[in-house]
Amino acid sequence: MLTLLATFFPLICYFAYNLLVPLIERRRPSLSVIMNMQRRRWVANATRRETPFDAILAGNIMGSVSFLASTAVLLILAVFAVFGQMPMLMEALATIDLNRSYTTLEVQLHLVVMLAMFVLAFFAFTLALRQFNHFCIMLGALDHAVPASDAEIDAITDMNALGARNFNSGVRAYYFSVSTVAWFVSDWLPIAVSLATVLVLAHREFFSSAHRTAASAAVIAARRERSGSER
Repeated sequence: MLTLLATFFPLICYFAYNLLVPLIERRRPSLSVIMNMQRRRWVANATRRETPFDAILAGNIMGSVSFLASTAVLLILAVFAVFGQMPMLMEALATIDLNRSYTTLEVQLHLVVMLAMFVLAFFAFTLALRQFNHFCIMLGALDHAVPASDAEIDAITDMNALGARNFNSGVRAYYFSVSTVAWFVSDWLPIAVSLATVLVLAHREFFSSAHRTAASAAVIAARRERSGSER
């Protein structure tokens, strides 16, 4: 029973984290929420300039997402390759003195969970890539001869934020997939590593220096816009 729980625990933590973070964000803004404010400023400023600067920024973001999506494909293929070499894998595990024994069924089930993590990462990254592509199209469709409305700016910002949300989901799948490797050492270790991963992600999202810096930048920008509107 413990072995089964340890196998699925990283996957459970992944889904639980993705479900709980939006609820926590209603009480305390996360780094992602604060960056959404900066995304709106980006779009609002992009409506007033006709330069390739915004296209370059968007291209850099899409390049990073594309790289991680390609990496996920390679990891999926690697797990499939392991399925074809189960006898060799079982022999290799038997030679490692980890004070535990494995059955072929347990290892196969654990590989399925690892495969699920990488498949989730792949779908999250490809969806983010598609949404960032939509964002580029919407940004390019802006008519600079006419001031953009707040509704149009919000719509373009929301598309960028959707891409960022799915990108973060893919990155989290990578983080929690590390916990699945710990399963080969001990039944308790993947549970401990998963909980540690939750704490690390929560710290980065709500209490990190990046969070404080982004919040300070958002406050400074809001003050500047308020003082500019009062003049």
